[in-house]
Amino acid sequence: MTGQHPQKGAWLIVALLFLFMLINFVDKAVLGLAAVPIMKELELTPSQFGFVASSFFFLFSISAVITGFIVNRMPTRWALLVMALVWVLAQFPMIGTVGLGTLVACRVLLGAGEGPAYPVALHSAYKWFPNEYRTLPTSIIAQGAAVGVVLALPLLNWIIIHYSWHWAFGMLGIVGLAWVLLWFVLGTEGEIVETVAETTGRRIERVPYAQLLFNATTLSCWAVGFAAYWGLSLLVAWSTPYFIKGLGYSQYAAGYLSTMPWAAGVIIVIGSGWASQRMLAHGASTRWARGVFSGLAVVVGGLALIVMPHLESDILKIAMLVIGLSLPSVIYVMGHAMLSEFTPVPQRGAMLAITNSVWTLAGLLAPYLMGQVIEGAATAAEGYQQGFVLCGVVTLIGGLIGLVFLRPGTEVSRFAPRHGSVLAPAG
Repeated sequence: MTGQHPQKGAWLIVALLFLFMLINFVDKAVLGLAAVPIMKELELTPSQFGFVASSFFFLFSISAVITGFIVNRMPTRWALLVMALVWVLAQFPMIGTVGLGTLVACRVLLGAGEGPAYPVALHSAYKWFPNEYRTLPTSIIAQGAAVGVVLALPLLNWIIIHYSWHWAFGMLGIVGLAWVLLWFVLGTEGEIVETVAETTGRRIERVPYAQLLFNATTLSCWAVGFAAYWGLSLLVAWSTPYFIKGLGYSQYAAGYLSTMPWAAGVIIVIGSGWASQRMLAHGASTRWARGVFSGLAVVVGGLALIVMPHLESDILKIAMLVIGLSLPSVIYVMGHAMLSEFTPVPQRGAMLAITNSVWTLAGLLAPYLMGQVIEGAATAAEGYQQGFVLCGVVTLIGGLIGLVFLRPGTEVSRFAPRHGSVLAPAG
């Protein structure tokens, strides 16, 4: 233990960042929720809609990396404010009549604004919590995404059914503007700036980026997160169309069914964050409490998706889909927490952003490939099943890599003697 404790006011910041991520993911998910009426109004094929969904990620990774280096040198408070303003600007044009070009342009702009969101939010939170207290706040912030989708999708679906899909996007612009005002008034910067290797009693000062990026833990973390995000991007873009076109449910019913993976994710990720933190408190190494824990979750998720097409019952298929798309999200908490163990604070913003960028590259591929698979299959139902099996294989491989190679303590032990200074005694 470092002897540090969360700063006063830390949990208020967590609450605001929770809302930040809530809005962030509802902005993403609204496209999939409105997929069927959008495709009907704009006369889009599945592959064209897949292209629209993937366009969100065109600038996502680039923006995340650039912003990650910027927040190494500037307060995260202002970076978060600017990002949220971009989200607002990307949503309001959708209220009017739009074509394919406008739809793509707004999604690209939204992706550029949201690309840095999660890593910058965590970088901001980590300035309020020392390492041993970070897993739970990380899981809470991460699950702002799931809670937001669970709460917002039924309301947005009601707006789509009774008004139009255009106003669902407009409503999100209004909510985003409200968060901007709230953060401007209440958002502040934390002051915890030490990265301490607890087992060595040394503070890691600065590590060459080549060593931070190209070690076994970082590379395997990228592989696991990429695999998990493959499923997440399909959840965002294709889950509602699957329930409608693949299983035959109405838009109304599909709106509620689409919340199920997100609702499960809330329980899984916050529960796993609590369990991991308890394991650490009882002496488990981060290899087991974070590395093996998350790798195993991703493996099980991949197996569930592979099994899904072989089940006859729609209920069982939905259950496997929920497990396969929600359980791997554990890595979004554990991954960043593991990297923060050996990344010095002055380099952490960039490191988390680069990692998030690698993970989200899956979003460039998965939605578009899913559209291609659906078009090439004999029936829509078969196309969806084939696409989810492919997702399961990718997820399984990523999880197995994590089980073997996620060893953050090894990197701490390696970096601390080379790039550390002796930690002054407390008091």
